[in-house]
Amino acid sequence: MLYAVFGVIAAFCAFIQWGDQIPLPQQKDINIKEAKYIHEVNKQEEKEKFERNKYDKHPSGFMTVEEYELVSAPKDRMKEEIEIPKIPTPADMVYVPQPTYKIVRYNNPPGSPEISINKTLYQRRQQNAQGIVSPDFTKLVYPSVYYYPENGSTACDLFVINLEEAKSNLNKILTANVIHRLSEPILTTDKKIDNYYTFRTLTPVDFSSDGTKLLVKEKIGNTKDGIWKTTPVVYDFSNSVSYSLQEVRDAIVYYWKEKNGINLDDKRWDVYPLGFSSDNPDWVVVNALAYTGDVPVNLGTWAINSKGEQSRLVSLKNSSVQVSMNGFKLVKDGVVSPSITEQEEKQLKRIEKENKKIEKQKEKERLKELEKSYKAKIKQMDEEFKETQKDYKLRKRIQGSTSDDEILTKYKEIKAEQERKKQEKLQKLKEKELKELEKQKSKQENQSSGDTENSNNSDNL
Repeated sequence: MLYAVFGVIAAFCAFIQWGDQIPLPQQKDINIKEAKYIHEVNKQEEKEKFERNKYDKHPSGFMTVEEYELVSAPKDRMKEEIEIPKIPTPADMVYVPQPTYKIVRYNNPPGSPEISINKTLYQRRQQNAQGIVSPDFTKLVYPSVYYYPENGSTACDLFVINLEEAKSNLNKILTANVIHRLSEPILTTDKKIDNYYTFRTLTPVDFSSDGTKLLVKEKIGNTKDGIWKTTPVVYDFSNSVSYSLQEVRDAIVYYWKEKNGINLDDKRWDVYPLGFSSDNPDWVVVNALAYTGDVPVNLGTWAINSKGEQSRLVSLKNSSVQVSMNGFKLVKDGVVSPSITEQEEKQLKRIEKENKKIEKQKEKERLKELEKSYKAKIKQMDEEFKETQKDYKLRKRIQGSTSDDEILTKYKEIKAEQERKKQEKLQKLKEKELKELEKQKSKQENQSSGDTENSNNSDNL
């Protein structure tokens, strides 16, 4: 304890005697330290941004709010490109048959189109059925069937897909995707689920010759009792309105009740829409049949206006009625030859290999540009920081050596002198570059004149 007291006293005495000669630690300016810290933080942020752009090419969970909002912005489904999925070839198979397709008439024979429902409807609870393409290949209409397992009922919607223009007719249909369909269906059935095992479907029958109207048959029935009723419906694309042709059913019932006293409402009968008439495209042709348990009885072939305003009897016999076939569909036409498939596979492999090289080169160039931009940014930040610190030290030095009135004047004089020296240095660099360019230009001219003389001499010889 006593030695500690003596030590303190000795140190105090030494300070009093030689205090002005003992070097004190230099105190750094707090503003310079703060500016340097902020500068290092900004450089670190630029580095993190560079690393993120370098390794995170695709959107991920490590995004800022602005990046997320940009990626999640709503897109136009009609303009979105859909890549056709490729079926991978198994390693143990040399040849996998690839189907070929062709375009055929949809309503052939007239009145034959029907919805084919498979077992997947009851598992997935939705199925897209065969579509029909308009005569001008501008749109495709297809039914979407829904299954409700709680009561075993079925409903249906009819959607439109606008086909792409800059493609062949076959590729237009092959590349049609449901993501490009119009959001609202053009026709829809009742979706009530109060009746058990009731099915309601919409089946396209055919387009009119000009493609402005679509004939559809709406079927209502019960899976345990059969079809109850088929009603023809015409949709007009020009006016975006549908017309129910229920009047033709009423006309058939009235005709047979007046002619033979038969009340068809007490019988099992139905109509079959055949298509648009060839003689008059504005009329729809339907055939009516009564069920007897044996051979169905023909109730005549009838025609009705596309707006359902007037109906008439065409024939009571099974004579041929001219019905137009306007719409199209795709059917399988066979398989691609194995030799063609093998050649295409080799060609695709070469293309994929070349594309990988191109992508690799693009990625390399992208990284090079990112690094170049990053280094240029850091260099610019360092230069700006040095200029800021230099300017700050100049201001501080002037403030410590001059009066308040002379500070601004002297600062401007020093900055003007620094700018003059900087411009002189740049001018010297430009003059040096110009001299170098002139030297190279004269050298090239001398070399070209010498080559000309040598060629002339060789010609003289």
